[in-house]
Amino acid sequence: MTTIRDDDRGQVAVEFVGMVPVILLTLALLWQVVLVGYTYTLAGNAADEGVREEAVRGDCEGAARRHLDGAWTAQVNCSSPGDGMSYAVVTLQVPVLFPGVGGLFSVESKAGAVDERSLTR
Repeated sequence: MTTIRDDDRGQVAVEFVGMVPVILLTLALLWQVVLVGYTYTLAGNAADEGVREEAVRGDCEGAARRHLDGAWTAQVNCSSPGDGMSYAVVTLQVPVLFPGVGGLFSVESKAGAVDERSLTR
């Protein structure tokens, strides 16, 4: 004779196996959101550091790249158009789940600073 309790054996295991993909997908989506935010932060910091260096010494691209992790490839454009300002634009690709893997979309950060080299002339 079987009881109702015996018929429910393994139910927790079945429910857990059914929820594992949902849990993993949620974690992957949250991690991707973190990577998007971190990429925006990196791009902004690299642009700030690059324009600061451009305004003082003129090595914008080197300074911007020094402030990026090796997994992020950047496009750095620096300019001092002669209006007393220096500008830097840093463009990064948002990685897919792992830094250095693919790119979902581009993140662009712009920064400007007073060109101190033009003040001493």
